[in-house]
Amino acid sequence: MSIALVLIDIQNDYFPGGAMEVPGATEAAARAAELLAAFRDRSLPIVHIRHIAARPGATFFLPDTAGAELHPSVRPLVGEPVFQKHFPSGFRQTPLLAHLRQENISQLLVAGMMTQMCIDTTVRAAADLGFSCLVAHDACAARALSFNGREVAAQDVQAAYCAALNGLFARVRSVSELLADL
Repeated sequence: MSIALVLIDIQNDYFPGGAMEVPGATEAAARAAELLAAFRDRSLPIVHIRHIAARPGATFFLPDTAGAELHPSVRPLVGEPVFQKHFPSGFRQTPLLAHLRQENISQLLVAGMMTQMCIDTTVRAAADLGFSCLVAHDACAARALSFNGREVAAQDVQAAYCAALNGLFARVRSVSELLADL
């Protein structure tokens, strides 16, 4: 089974001082960087995905801004593909699927931000497309949400989305567990 690391939206706007700060972004990026180093050391395929805002009224990931750039902790090396997206799914209107098929990739190890949006959407799409998925829960981060007058803390959003993905859509594990199995 050929595996690829897919890093999603680890971009400056999600970090302290960014336009859409995500709690735990720094810690999650550090764990994602561990995965990135392990994949580079083993010469395994890596894909970087970055979101560029295309909808009117967007307040972050604006084109040609520092906030839209990939974070230095996971900066791509020459030759590592970087796909740009405008929607939560890394597959929608991007070359990701064609690239993975061309490279005969059957398993994805996914990390990045935000768990409740782009990680969830991309992993579910990948599973629907027949990929076996792994999610590094401690290399992902989520924001707090509210619904119907109820506030949901970021760590509870993270836990709920990881729990929902684990099983049918992916195996959700820690970076340490994933590296031990690599």
